[in-house]
Amino acid sequence: MTRRRMILILSVSTALGALALAASWARDVPKVATGFIASVLCSETFVSGLDPERSLSETTAAMPGAGLLTRAMDYRVDRARKDVVVTLLGFGRSHAVYREGLGCHLEHADTAVALAPPPFDAHSQPALLPELAGPALIAPENPQLVAALDRAFAEPAEPPFRRTKAIVVVRDGRIVAERYADGYGVDTPILGFSATKSVISALIGILVRQGKLARDQPVPVAAWQRENDPRHAITVDQLLRHTAGLALGSSLSASLGAALEPVNRMKFMVSDMAAYAEGIALETKPGEAWNYHDGNTLILSHLIRNATGGTPADVLRFADAELFGPLGMRHVTIEFDGAGTPEGSSQMLASARDWARFGLLYLDDGVIGGKRILPQGWVGYSASPTPNAWVGYGASFWTNLGDSFGAKFRIEHGWPRDAFFAKGTIGQYVIVIPSEHLVIARFGKTPNWPFDVDGVSRLVSDVVAATGGANRLAGRD
Repeated sequence: MTRRRMILILSVSTALGALALAASWARDVPKVATGFIASVLCSETFVSGLDPERSLSETTAAMPGAGLLTRAMDYRVDRARKDVVVTLLGFGRSHAVYREGLGCHLEHADTAVALAPPPFDAHSQPALLPELAGPALIAPENPQLVAALDRAFAEPAEPPFRRTKAIVVVRDGRIVAERYADGYGVDTPILGFSATKSVISALIGILVRQGKLARDQPVPVAAWQRENDPRHAITVDQLLRHTAGLALGSSLSASLGAALEPVNRMKFMVSDMAAYAEGIALETKPGEAWNYHDGNTLILSHLIRNATGGTPADVLRFADAELFGPLGMRHVTIEFDGAGTPEGSSQMLASARDWARFGLLYLDDGVIGGKRILPQGWVGYSASPTPNAWVGYGASFWTNLGDSFGAKFRIEHGWPRDAFFAKGTIGQYVIVIPSEHLVIARFGKTPNWPFDVDGVSRLVSDVVAATGGANRLAGRD
């Protein structure tokens, strides 16, 4: 066989393999799409108490191209059974089920465990963080803050629309301004999407403080323990920073095209998401490249489950005792996959006030009410920039530190240099600004692109100026 013929055969084989893989992924699209919709509808109907038709319309409107599929979707919300079924042209049937105390999960043929309600009263630990406000809505007294909220909730004349749902501003430990859209209130649990990743980072930090995990040592994943397995070298730090190198595609995009990413097969087609992620081969050497995807956080979630006892109840007991209870977060729901692992990449719901309480943990190096929650230095570590993370990313927080494109863009548009934040797709933010003793929680149903369409940069600069930080914002301090 000639060299030329061999090259031709190899090229054709490679192309056919790629086409076969693409065809396989394309077959997954109906299941991925219906799984995402079923999950959101179930969570926002039975946990948040929102109208499912509005939830579907606003969620898909924020995701370019999604309307092409949702117009062909049928969905059924059964309030008696507390479940949701979604199909696409009769295919890709997805079934999401609500369980008291556990929120919603997608059921599959390989669902491993029957999730039962936790056998204890969650969120019952005494709070170390003082009350931020009374039960009534806190309307801003400062006219500048009133104007800031007016701008943040105002809609442009033409799409893309912001659909701002909730804003809470906390300065020096007290709420100084908040506002909610119709259907939302001070106690409404809001789906944080990927802002949940930052909560997982905090729980990992607590386990590090307790000596149950080590930040820079290889993680105890059973599937990786063979010495000749290159994944054996992956550390907690690399999973937190999304530099582990696993070949799962990307979770940065919220659009129809994202349905083709292999990470979304993990999210919406299998019960044991962590096992799926742990079975994926490396694409790059651990620590070598930045690639943001949900698989990293699902593996971290599995580590939390294993370290706390192995069941959803154990995870919830640990999270309440060590994090939610001390912070006084009372309207929190963590959801789990079908194997009983917290779906820590995207599935935590909490009230906007509770999300703001979480942000307050990061203003005093992880100390609340004189008690250390996070390890010393963990806050600085969380905000420290990850090399080659162009969006400006730390250890499961987005950050303005470093010289990334994202950090430069935000600073040029009014963010303080020291700001860092938890961020979820289509407009969820918990922004921490240590120099201003300020936390801003903003939630909505806003497209991710173009940059700043949600108006969050204007919100941040307005709030900083209104609460006394104009000199710092202008670089004169």
